[in-house]
Amino acid sequence: MTPSSQRAIAFDAAIGEARNQLASRKPLAAMSLLQRAHVLGQRDFCSHLSVHLLMLRAAWALRDGRELRGQLLRLVLTPIGHMSGRLPIGNIGTSDVSAFEPMALSHDLATLLDDRKP
Repeated sequence: MTPSSQRAIAFDAAIGEARNQLASRKPLAAMSLLQRAHVLGQRDFCSHLSVHLLMLRAAWALRDGRELRGQLLRLVLTPIGHMSGRLPIGNIGTSDVSAFEPMALSHDLATLLDDRKP
């Protein structure tokens, strides 16, 4: 993802607002933004990993044991997914969905993920 691409700009905006929500002690609002960031950053290892680390932080703030375990598992699976090339497009990255299940994209996310556009 090039830093000036629309996808990168949207990813940075979602991550920035999620961090603000976490700082404001609004982890549920942060998680929603992190789901969007996950879809946008999933193809880039560092971005993908950083989203799961922030999701882990949000899960901790929510005191959600299931989500904590899910994020720990995803932190282990992220490098494997990148090495194997098996990343389910559109997956929102939270523990309430399978880590292996592709998901439908909203129109705006599909447009942002189309790397052929500037």
